[in-house]
Amino acid sequence: AQAGLSHRPTATGADADGLRSQEALDRCERWAHKRIKSQSKLNPFPRKKGHLRLATCDSTNTTDTRAMTAAKSIVHVAGYASCGFYKRAKSVVASLALLFPQRIQLVDHEFASRDEYRQWLIHETKFRDDVAKLNGNLRASKHASSPFCWLAGTADGCDAADITEFIGGCDDTLDWCRKFATPGPKGGDDRKEATMVPDGHSSDHKHDYDLLILGGGSGGLAASKEAAALGAKVAVLDYVKPSPAGSTWGLGGTCVNVGCIPKKLMHNAALLSEGYKHDLPHYGVGVTKEAFDANYGMSSDNEAAVQSWEMLRSNVQNHVKGLNFKYRVDLREKEVKYLNRLGTFVDAHTVETVDKKGNKDTVTFSRCIIAVGGRPTPLTC
Repeated sequence: AQAGLSHRPTATGADADGLRSQEALDRCERWAHKRIKSQSKLNPFPRKKGHLRLATCDSTNTTDTRAMTAAKSIVHVAGYASCGFYKRAKSVVASLALLFPQRIQLVDHEFASRDEYRQWLIHETKFRDDVAKLNGNLRASKHASSPFCWLAGTADGCDAADITEFIGGCDDTLDWCRKFATPGPKGGDDRKEATMVPDGHSSDHKHDYDLLILGGGSGGLAASKEAAALGAKVAVLDYVKPSPAGSTWGLGGTCVNVGCIPKKLMHNAALLSEGYKHDLPHYGVGVTKEAFDANYGMSSDNEAAVQSWEMLRSNVQNHVKGLNFKYRVDLREKEVKYLNRLGTFVDAHTVETVDKKGNKDTVTFSRCIIAVGGRPTPLTC
């Protein structure tokens, strides 16, 4: 009975059983954003109690919604279009609905203006009073700001009798979302604290290592040192195949060798060069009396500084090599074995390794972490 919902997409077939395909979810997302975008062109003000234009981030139809009520939180967010607090609360709930489509559904009630919103909430339909009366929550009867958020049994939860819980305003909604997303007992009334589950590993496995990590980047190095600190016998396998341009690098991964670190150093060099030319002379730094007199006391830009690319490149590479050495020392101090070899799986507990000279060996392990990262595929054009 909601205005403007005649073309709302619904799930069918396997989707109706809750096994929605990514395509169906994407289709519904596009529809929801389109509806939200066009809201200002429609009149959302209800003629009767409970009649609101809705936009939902879930493609489940009414029948499915009622069947999944016990497992899903249907969150209603009402507010007016220009309210920043309403937009924020709606955005956070929409994000959770996208991440946990089987657990959360967003139902959006958006009004074109503040006056229309308050008319619905306080004056004409007195929605907040009905919520307070039926749910025994006095906070609802005093709530006059935007947004007004609640939980209901269905997506048609504009009838106060269908409301299961009054959440509150923006801050209350954000607190509710934090509680939902928090692991452990604080994450819900009946949620159990996360615990480690045995995966079958045994200390008498008779393999070379308890843990073998493929990849010596940020993730692999962090995991190896943490596992070693907990008493595991760990080895890190790291080997860099030459890039299409023939480049190779040392331990530390893309970020340290050919990514973040050299990029930031070169970026800083560019900023310093710009600062020398355009900023420093206007602060009086490096300005001689002769230059001051020649410009009649007015500052001017410096001439462009002479830049030595060879020196910059050499210093950046030396800094990166220093980091490579530091990481190797760090692994040795943490008693992690570093193997500069390329690994290939032989079976579930064996890897064949090849060094840069072509020498082959095998390494066995109880558990393995694959942290090799990725590399762009070269274009053929």
